[in-house]
Amino acid sequence: MTDDGETARVPGFRHPDVWVFDLDNTLYPAECRLFDQIDIKMKSFISDLLGIDRDEAHRVQKDYFHTYGTTLRGLMTAHGVEPTPFLDYVHDIDLSQLPASEKMEIALDRLDGRKIVFTNASYDYAERVLGQLGISHHFEDVFDITAADYCPKPDMRSYRKMIAQHGIDPARAAMVEDISVNLAPARELGMTTVWVPRDKQVEGERAREDHVDHVVEDLEVWLTNLTESVS
Repeated sequence: MTDDGETARVPGFRHPDVWVFDLDNTLYPAECRLFDQIDIKMKSFISDLLGIDRDEAHRVQKDYFHTYGTTLRGLMTAHGVEPTPFLDYVHDIDLSQLPASEKMEIALDRLDGRKIVFTNASYDYAERVLGQLGISHHFEDVFDITAADYCPKPDMRSYRKMIAQHGIDPARAAMVEDISVNLAPARELGMTTVWVPRDKQVEGERAREDHVDHVVEDLEVWLTNLTESVS
């Protein structure tokens, strides 16, 4: 594993045909705490739906996330919840705290290869976030939870569908994610994997993540170094 521009000299990584990026806490820093707003709205939705207090709603939310991959999938499975009203509600948040980054814009512009967003969120939300960041024009498509038939990462079916839909050769693709377990299917399929951990205190965990090829502490800095080294 490495977390600097030296990655540019790793065989099979220097020129991926396709870059697959997660969205939340990956293309922008987790410190923006955007997902905190979504977390609050999910608790509110569950509390109203099930007639329980917020503490119990929080417990249900996290249980569904760990059991089903997303809170939405749990609500659909256990309660027959229609996905669109849930997604519209939880993604109706304030994006003003997301700053556009000139460095990220330049790095993505220099980065060779097709670029796709692969997210467990909705397409409209992803487009709003990318627009706020000022980088939407770099991505040819957003493969969202609806495109995945509501099978969230790390369900292998969603990866296979995304690959088939976009004509991706996994051996010539790189995937960038903030949740390590979501990289396991990508690595199994042959992708080069890049982990951007939310928690910076991960030194003791790195050796155990055999599906992670590279650990990156700051994606903006890493992409800048990477694209400078190959330009």
